[in-house]
Amino acid sequence: MKKITAGSLLLAEPFMPDPNFKRSVVLICDHGEHGTFGFVLSRKSPLYLDQAMDNIFNFKAPLFFGGPVQTDTLHYLHKLENLEGAVEVVPGLFWGGDFNDLKELINGGEVNPKDIRFFLGYSGWSEGQLDEEMKEHSWLVHQVRPDHIFDIPADDLWKCILKEKGGDYAIMSNFPEDPSLN
Repeated sequence: MKKITAGSLLLAEPFMPDPNFKRSVVLICDHGEHGTFGFVLSRKSPLYLDQAMDNIFNFKAPLFFGGPVQTDTLHYLHKLENLEGAVEVVPGLFWGGDFNDLKELINGGEVNPKDIRFFLGYSGWSEGQLDEEMKEHSWLVHQVRPDHIFDIPADDLWKCILKEKGGDYAIMSNFPEDPSLN
């Protein structure tokens, strides 16, 4: 079993029945004794930031469903290395940061929508919960690269990473969602 750390991607096994995570890719931002925190990267919402945050941003960036926990909260991953308070998940990929500074940068035209991703809610596991799911083979683990998040369309991410892993994983990428259709 591969060790999970900040920067790990969790890929749902092909027949996971949980609708929150079916064929999803989750980026782990924090994993430790207190539990695990991350964002679903592969579930785009129909909304854009400027629609959801009226009068705060005039910024046409898509919103994603980060997970089923606290879906009324806004989070962000980005490439902005100088954003105060941001946590570097892996080199070149940052999580969070000072919201007021971010607003200033966006409203000043200093942020490209392709360099930031916004999430409603997050994915979380209590201490030991994800380890149990790993023992049940619910997830595959892969290391993130910033291009996974910012360059690959969300709808294609799960399949692309399985193909990237190669071998049997590439074959799994073509499994139908409903095996009876095979």
